[in-house]
Amino acid sequence: MAINFQPLVAESLAKQIAENIRSSILDGSLKVDDQLPTEEVLAEKFNVSRPTIREALKRLAAQNLIRSRRGPTGGTFVNRPSQEDLRSSLTGAAMLMVSMGEFSLSEIAEARRELELTCCRLAAKRREEDHLLTMAEEIKRQKNPATTDEEFCASDVRFHRALVDATRNPVLQFVMFAVIEALQPATNLVIFRFREREKILAQHERIYESIKARNADVAEEALAEQMNYLCEQYAQAQEWRRERDEDPS
Repeated sequence: MAINFQPLVAESLAKQIAENIRSSILDGSLKVDDQLPTEEVLAEKFNVSRPTIREALKRLAAQNLIRSRRGPTGGTFVNRPSQEDLRSSLTGAAMLMVSMGEFSLSEIAEARRELELTCCRLAAKRREEDHLLTMAEEIKRQKNPATTDEEFCASDVRFHRALVDATRNPVLQFVMFAVIEALQPATNLVIFRFREREKILAQHERIYESIKARNADVAEEALAEQMNYLCEQYAQAQEWRRERDEDPS
């Protein structure tokens, strides 16, 4: 077990200490379930106060990288974040980037198109019956005239989540989690008033049928058609926003 005890600068001691320990975890110097030195020892090694060490440990705990345990066998240990913890962090970061305006609608559309085309190709080869069942249920829900715009958007997310799950590739599922759970809902909120539900539904049906038939080429064509259509709606939404912001009334 080793921690990289690097010299510190005055910027933010707690932040630097947390980053040093985090680096030791990520490079494998500290392994899952390794116990960290006590606050007293860490304070001495880093030549800082114990409150500074506590602040650094709070930062690491917030990232689910460490956990604390009380009692005779207690202490602070390197944690193994769950998939749900990591996905939540990824989604939260993506939503923050969207809210800060770091991602434009066109950038989101381009990234989603390229990533989901790959997912579509793999899903056509690897899908199982439960994936098809989920997609079919969402199509049925989208056909229901009583489905509200909000419910339609949520169903749209679940449909594409099933598509990604059908790749049966955990790396793609993890990467696409932020796209499906954060970026897609954010763009849906912007364009729902411009898109035609009937077109989205027809595109979903074509994607579903081609994946069911294991026809990767047609599945990619259908997905590309939907992404191109959504790009048009993004452009229309952005123009509407620009005109609204410029209208003094």
